[in-house]
Amino acid sequence: MEALNNNKIILPIMLAALLSACGAEEEVKEEEKYAVPVETATVIQGDVSSFYSTTATLEAPEEAKVVTRVAGLIQSISVEEGDRVTKGQLLAVIDSKRQKFDLDRSQAEVEIIEQELNRLKKISNKEFFSADSMAKLEYNLQAAMAKRDLAALYVQESMIRSPIDGVVATRFVKSGNMAKEFDELFYIVNQDELYGIVHLPEQQLQHLRLGQDAQIFANKHTKDTTHATVLRISPIVDAQSGTFKVTLSVPNRKATLKAGMFTRVELRYDTHNDVITVPYNALVNQDNEFALYVIDGSNANRRTVTLGYREADTVEVVAGIEPGEQIVIRGHQNLKDQSLVEVIGSLDIASAK
Repeated sequence: MEALNNNKIILPIMLAALLSACGAEEEVKEEEKYAVPVETATVIQGDVSSFYSTTATLEAPEEAKVVTRVAGLIQSISVEEGDRVTKGQLLAVIDSKRQKFDLDRSQAEVEIIEQELNRLKKISNKEFFSADSMAKLEYNLQAAMAKRDLAALYVQESMIRSPIDGVVATRFVKSGNMAKEFDELFYIVNQDELYGIVHLPEQQLQHLRLGQDAQIFANKHTKDTTHATVLRISPIVDAQSGTFKVTLSVPNRKATLKAGMFTRVELRYDTHNDVITVPYNALVNQDNEFALYVIDGSNANRRTVTLGYREADTVEVVAGIEPGEQIVIRGHQNLKDQSLVEVIGSLDIASAK
């Protein structure tokens, strides 16, 4: 009787264990059937550069504040703000009637003295005049000519001309205004070439050289770049800030950049040619250890890699993978080592560039 009761107890336990084992086996089979959809790319070789990012303020190497050296009424203005001007071009005219009258009078005085000198020089008998009289006339002639030249300079300076090639940035006066001596009339700036001024930490000094390439970004929201070069490197380090000054030459013939702009700069230090490169977003970072998922048949193997230079969205891989291997670039967040995967897309990095 007791044996019968024991059999009644053992039978349900065995049945439950059998059902549980079947359920676990079905669960394992379900896991094995599930493949993670991923997108892959082929590992290629290319060039990667090392950059140092900083900021720079743009300055115009040529600028001029045009002032008047004579006082008078602004008779006419020939240019407006935004106009491109050349060196020597007429910008404005100051009424110079008074200066012209002084010039005419000075010229007449010169002619009178010259006539008197010529008359005396034609006299054959030198006893009729003294040598002192001749010397005094010659002195008066020199003084009169200097006075005439000064009057001519005043007339010339009433014609306001541009001292440099550039663009009229600001006009400070209007036609009909009264200008006093040394009043500022125009501000002209040449922006065909700009200077980018950067201040770098002293430890970066060893990486810089004249002619080194740099890229200028007008703002953080644009990918448009302007190529610049290192023009000057300061030979001293500021003791307070621990930085040294670097001047970049920035070509700007299309006038896309403006003096006074605050820009982002990337200085190119070095370039590794023909090295293994992968998209940076394909990397998995865990505890400062970088890894890639490499396709092996229908599985993705997690492989630790060593990185080199990074340039934008591309990174150099020093060790861990070989060219031609397929790596996961999307969907790797859901993967584990040896995960079953389904490739739903393959990107050709070379053509994508």
